[in-house]
Amino acid sequence: MNVHIQQYRPLRVALFSGNYNYVMDGPVRALNMLVAYLENAGHEVLVFAPTTKKPAFQHSGTLISVPSIAFPGRRGEYRFGLGLHGKARRKLDEFKPNLIHIAAPDYTGYGALNYARDHNIPAVASFHTRFDTYPRYYKARWLEQYLTRYLRHFYGRCQQVYAPSQSMIDELRADGIGGDIRLWSRGVDSDLFNPNRRDAAWREARGFTPDNVVVAFVGRIVLEKGIDVFTNAFLRAREKAPTLKALIVGDGPERQKFEKVLPCAKFEGYLQGGDLARAYASADIFFNPSITETFGNVTLEAMSSGLSTLCAAAAGSKSLVEDNVTGFLAEPNMESFAHKLSILGRDAALRQRLAAAARAKSARFAWNEVLTKLVGHYAEARNIDAQARLGYRETPATSARQSAA
Repeated sequence: MNVHIQQYRPLRVALFSGNYNYVMDGPVRALNMLVAYLENAGHEVLVFAPTTKKPAFQHSGTLISVPSIAFPGRRGEYRFGLGLHGKARRKLDEFKPNLIHIAAPDYTGYGALNYARDHNIPAVASFHTRFDTYPRYYKARWLEQYLTRYLRHFYGRCQQVYAPSQSMIDELRADGIGGDIRLWSRGVDSDLFNPNRRDAAWREARGFTPDNVVVAFVGRIVLEKGIDVFTNAFLRAREKAPTLKALIVGDGPERQKFEKVLPCAKFEGYLQGGDLARAYASADIFFNPSITETFGNVTLEAMSSGLSTLCAAAAGSKSLVEDNVTGFLAEPNMESFAHKLSILGRDAALRQRLAAAARAKSARFAWNEVLTKLVGHYAEARNIDAQARLGYRETPATSARQSAA
């Protein structure tokens, strides 16, 4: 049966996230870029997320606070939403969304899935972090299998799932997480994150000499970012490359511990905008040991800033870093990282070659193109949902077209 499905406009998107403005990280930056893009294009968006009294930055769009509690042991860094109740539920009812986008598989996100089902609204989800791997950093590895099962259940109920890299798509498919998995990549502001922002005076003010090879870590200072591996690999690499110096940009509950085990490092705390761009460009190597990244926004920013990169050979980084072309990929262990870091530390010509290639590759990632493609996925999700409600029956031809899309 041939059925013409209307391309509904404008979109009315209800976006649900575990964090939208109280801690700045890669997923939050992407979500704020998305909301600003949608509103500039004439669509309507309402964001539902936990909030704090002191947000980290001025967010995009309209944010409805969801009741929440702080995660134990994280010094209030992240909060757990307690679901759709009271004012938040009334606001959602009044908004009458025609698409629900869930950015965190938490309790509130699960409530949003149920709301979508009860109101015949298409629900899509974006996958930002391998939450199921976190327990291994907190001596609770036995929990992983149960969390992975939950992720299969959660994302299996979503009409579309958006992953930020092809390597992450491959990993999710291998683990049976999600059905219709599509690419929602990330972009970078190449004017902001630029090699020309390198500042010799800034380096000198922080005790770095012209001969020092500065190794940058940028991100939240938490165990799941691999800070223990960073520390051990850096100290081992410096035995063979003594000019290496560490620059740590970011904050988090493990900062005090990190400072004690790496007293020779320069800690800059949380930076943003031009200050962050200058810090990137003033380093020489970017080292990201995390295996929980689904994309690696900080890696892309470092590449755009003209740095040679060293990352774990894991999902996310593998879609950005080409080994020995734009940087180095290493097995996620201290010995492998230390070996490759020492090579980079001793070879200026190699660093320059990798950095030039990294900068060139980063130019492929433009926010406008990335977000335009996502809105196309939105439109298709709504049409597929409308087809289902009209009694549409899939044929081999239509199935092939959808698979190609």
